[in-house]
Amino acid sequence: MHPLLLHNDEIRDAREPGLMPGQAGLMSGWGVFSTIRVSQGVLFAFERHFERMRFDAEALHVPFPADPGWMQSRLLKLVEANGARDATLRVCVVRNKGGNFEGPGIERDFDLIAFTRDLADWGESVRLAIKPHARYGALQFSGTKMLSWAQNLTWYEEAHQRGYDEVVLLNEKGEVCECTSANVFAVRGNEVATPPLSSGCLPGVTRALLLDEIRVPRVGIEERALLPRDLEEADQVFITSTTRDLLPVSEVEGLRVRSEGQVVRGLAGAFREYREGYVASHRIADPARKLA
Repeated sequence: MHPLLLHNDEIRDAREPGLMPGQAGLMSGWGVFSTIRVSQGVLFAFERHFERMRFDAEALHVPFPADPGWMQSRLLKLVEANGARDATLRVCVVRNKGGNFEGPGIERDFDLIAFTRDLADWGESVRLAIKPHARYGALQFSGTKMLSWAQNLTWYEEAHQRGYDEVVLLNEKGEVCECTSANVFAVRGNEVATPPLSSGCLPGVTRALLLDEIRVPRVGIEERALLPRDLEEADQVFITSTTRDLLPVSEVEGLRVRSEGQVVRGLAGAFREYREGYVASHRIADPARKLA
C-alpha cells in the first residue's frame, strides 16, 4: 500500500488515525467497494465501476455520491499524490450512521476512502482449490460487492495454506460460481462460457467487458451454468479480474484441466488493445491534467 490515502476531500498519511469506531459501516462491513486499474494515470473503466458501486449501494441502503465526477476527481488527486500512474486503486464508500452502535458526533452520512498499491505479479497461470456451498445464488445480496469480505479472505488464505493460489466457489446447486475475487471462464472450441449472475457471482467489470465489448473473430462468449466437470472437459479455463486481466488456470483441485488452443491468448490481446484505446481517449480530457 502506498503512503498516502484519500479520506473524503483530504489526502492523508496512511499511518495517521482518522476514522471513528462509531462509524456504523466500519464495524459491520456496511459499505461497498471496488478495485480499479490505474493505467497511465487514467482510471480504467471508471464509469462501470461507479455504476456497479452505485447499484450495490442502493441495494444495501448505503448513502452514495450522486456525481461520478466528484468521486473521480478525488481519486485522481490520490493517484497524483502517490505517483500511482500504473497501479491498483481500492475505493470504498462506508455508511456512517445506523444500527444500535452509531457513535456520537458523526455528521457525514458516508465516508469516501481510497488507497493505491503497486501492480501485483500474478505469474503465468493460477492453481485453484474448490469450496462447495460457498455461494447462494438466490440470496438477495448475492453478487453484491460489500465491505463485509471476511469469508472471501478466509477462503483465499486457506487456499494458500493448502498450496493453491485461489479457490473456485460453488453455489448451493453445486455449480461453478466464481473465485473469491475473480470470475471464471471455460473455453471449448471457439465457444467461451461464464456462469450467469443468477449463480451468485459478482458482475466483474472485466467479465462485463468481455461479454459486452471485446470481440475476437470466430470466438463467441456467453453466460451459461457450469459444473466442475465442465471445467475438466474444457480446452482452456481462465479467470478474470481488474488486477489479473485474463489469467489461465493450470490446475483445479480434483480435476484434470487442459490448456489447449489460443483462445485465451487472443482474448487477452484484444482486452489489452481495448484498455489502451480507452486510456488514449480518456487522457485527452483527463481531470488529472488539471491537478498535475
